[in-house]
Amino acid sequence: MDIKQIQELIKFVSRSGVNEVAIEQKDFKITIKTNQTPTVVNATVPAAIVPAVAPVAGAAAPVAPVETKATTVAAEDTSKYITIKSPMIGTFYRSSSPDKPSFANVGDEVGVGKVICIIEAMKLFNEIESEVSGRIVKVLVENASPVEYDQPLFLVEPI
Repeated sequence: MDIKQIQELIKFVSRSGVNEVAIEQKDFKITIKTNQTPTVVNATVPAAIVPAVAPVAGAAAPVAPVETKATTVAAEDTSKYITIKSPMIGTFYRSSSPDKPSFANVGDEVGVGKVICIIEAMKLFNEIESEVSGRIVKVLVENASPVEYDQPLFLVEPI
């Protein structure tokens, strides 16, 4: 199953009113669940087999992971905010073209159904609508940056 088929399946499930769909193939399993909240997709793909490597004498010790911007944001007190997350993998755009204004800026009020960004996936530009009403507190992704499924895009203060 490719990303386009998965996106079409998600759209079909959200429109049909079905609560859950599960598909299992030889090396692929996907479950899509809906409950008046954003669509949840759980996909499992077999992990690649990595050969074990014996440590070499005199090799450097493993390096601790570096704290990224995403973990810094998570460390802030965001419990009073609602996070709008990416419903798909693609490229995040804040406006419909470089010469147009952004759909949503910090301080803007958004309502349910208002377009807040575009995510381009496989040459398709998908308008992402807000599922909450509130005021944009923070934009968590840079314009024209790649985003992952379920990656936080915006922090919204409920009104």
